[in-house]
Amino acid sequence: MSEEILINVTPMETRIALVENGLLEEISIERHNNRGRVGDIFQGKVARVMPGMGAVFVDIGLEKAGFLHCSDIAFLDVDGFEVHGKPNGEIQSLLSNGQSLVVQVSKDAMGTKGARLTTRLTLPSRNLVYLPRSRHLGISQRLEGEEERSRLMVQLQDCLKAESWNEQGGFIIRTAAEGADAGKFTEDIQYLKRLWAKVERRIANDNEVKTVYREVPLYLRTVRDLITPQVEKISVDNRESFEVISQFLQDFVPESKLCAESYTGERPIFDLYGIEEEINRALGRQVKLKSGGDLVIDQTEAMTTIDVNTGGYLGTRNHAETILKTNLEAATALARQLRIRNLGGIIIIDFIDMLDIEHQRQLQRTLGKALEKDPARTVVTELSQLGLIEMTRKRTRESLGQILNCHCPVCQGLGTQKSAETVCYEIFREIMRIAQAHENDDLLVMASQVVVDRLLDEESNTLAELEEIVSKTVKFGVEPMYTQEQFDVVLF
Repeated sequence: MSEEILINVTPMETRIALVENGLLEEISIERHNNRGRVGDIFQGKVARVMPGMGAVFVDIGLEKAGFLHCSDIAFLDVDGFEVHGKPNGEIQSLLSNGQSLVVQVSKDAMGTKGARLTTRLTLPSRNLVYLPRSRHLGISQRLEGEEERSRLMVQLQDCLKAESWNEQGGFIIRTAAEGADAGKFTEDIQYLKRLWAKVERRIANDNEVKTVYREVPLYLRTVRDLITPQVEKISVDNRESFEVISQFLQDFVPESKLCAESYTGERPIFDLYGIEEEINRALGRQVKLKSGGDLVIDQTEAMTTIDVNTGGYLGTRNHAETILKTNLEAATALARQLRIRNLGGIIIIDFIDMLDIEHQRQLQRTLGKALEKDPARTVVTELSQLGLIEMTRKRTRESLGQILNCHCPVCQGLGTQKSAETVCYEIFREIMRIAQAHENDDLLVMASQVVVDRLLDEESNTLAELEEIVSKTVKFGVEPMYTQEQFDVVLF
């Protein structure tokens, strides 16, 4: 398995594509005028206490106040370190309006909701995550192999002793630390110590609402978080970003043979690898499967639903084998789509019904295997009696569709609009209302071209009967700016 990271930097945005064996697996986009805030640390003030929700809204200097739930509050001892358990008392006894506190964004603002906040602060480096308010030492669950896990934990403890750390904060060993030596840990510990000291100085200056720590740009986060032994090449199409990334690799991953390459080809880098086409396909509802089946993906405010269909696939054996093959292909394809589209929250998958218990188990195993590569945390339930699989995928940033799309001004995000026939009948009812209230002889209907055409064609007989009933003449005008659902009936 070979992976490549493609980095496209323009004055408007930065786009990162992770390509595995020629296929797009993950896409990240950061608009320069609207950078994500996950990981940023703020000095904030409680703007409103919500006892019924067990939460507070915190002014952090952004357009929308952040949301801090009591479950995301770290309760500290006299030394400023987190204690286990939760003190007695309601949220209003713990925080009050105007109170100053330091918070970190755990989820970006989405739609009408402000950013989700936490007081459990973390600062990441290449191999470690520093927990300045905790004494916990942990290790990523994605690091497999007990021998390597034990080696890394002992190495971390030895490095902390050598640095005379004395429980000045906790650490989590990241997945990227696999194979790292003591020197790498020591460098990260020293870097994080300096970084936290800088943050503390900014916090101590005053109690004004302000940003005290800003996460690094997307292209550096990608290099820091996505580089694994499987990544064989990084291609960057911006010279300045290329130099920054090269220096980062030299400083933090000197033992790696991986080097960044400056792409200077005539064709845009995303066009060369077919990434633009993949992005456009990821914005559609339907995903075609090689077998002829398809996925239909619908994202709503509450959840995402994925429907699996056999489509034109007839199979070569019996019906049960046809369904199994389609479902297995769909399981692999949808796991990839979740990463590309960055879909999070509750996800309901409606696979094609299977009666064979072994086929159901095989499907569950295939889906679990396909999700193993996903860096986002996922939880998957067993197949339900209704043939549905429910799962959750951790959501920290907006999905691809939320970044690139907006609600349709015509349908307001419904995806449908009233038919011309329905609008014609609404016009007829409005004519009858106005005719009963006014004595004018003529009425003027202003509507879209498609509605007026229908009124004068398919609905002409009904219109003639209506004119007789109300004893009025109805005239029509086309308003080019009206949508299919808009119309006006006025006295003339």
